[in-house]
Amino acid sequence: MSKGLTPGSVLRDFTLPDENGVMHRLSQLQGDDAMILMLGRGEHCPRERQHQREMVRFHQWCPVAFTQLVTVLPNDLHDVYKMRISTGAHWPYLADVDLEVQRAFEIEEYTDPHHHATVPHTVVVAPGLVVDKVYVGYWFWGRPSPFQLWEDLQDLLRRTKDDFDPTTEQARATWIAANAAQLTPG
Repeated sequence: MSKGLTPGSVLRDFTLPDENGVMHRLSQLQGDDAMILMLGRGEHCPRERQHQREMVRFHQWCPVAFTQLVTVLPNDLHDVYKMRISTGAHWPYLADVDLEVQRAFEIEEYTDPHHHATVPHTVVVAPGLVVDKVYVGYWFWGRPSPFQLWEDLQDLLRRTKDDFDPTTEQARATWIAANAAQLTPG
C-alpha cells in the first residue's frame, strides 16, 4: 500500500525538473485549482503511453475547468521528453530522476526487475495539495478514464466552491458582499 496517498492527506510539495531541466513546484503548478497528478510507470510502458494519450482530450477541457494536469515519471529528462512528445501532451511532465517521489510514497514497482518503474497512481488533488481520490493503475483498467475524472472533479468542486451552483442564496449573498464596493454608485 502506498504511503501518504490517502484521501485527506496533504502531498509534499515536490520540486522536480521538466524535460528541459526547468524546476517546478507542485504547488505552483496547481495554484488555486484542482489538479490531476499522474504518477506514471515510466517511458518504457505501452500502458502508460496509452493512458497518457487518453488524457490528451481530457487536458483540452482543463483550462476552462480550473484544473491542472501534471505527469511525473521515474525517468531522466530525455525519456520524459520522449513520452511527452510521443503522446502529443501539452501539460507539464516532470522527471523523478532520483526517485524521490517514488520513495516518498513507497510506490516502487517490485515486479519489474529491469526498470525503476513506479506503480501508476492517478491522484485527484484539491486546492492546497490535498488528496481527494486515488486510483491505482497497475492494471490498465485501474487507471481512470477522462469521464471518471470528470465525475470526480464535479464532486470535488461541488464540495469546495461556494459558487458551484450560483443560483443559491448563499452564493448570491457571497458574491454581492465581495462586490459591494463596485455595485455602490459613487
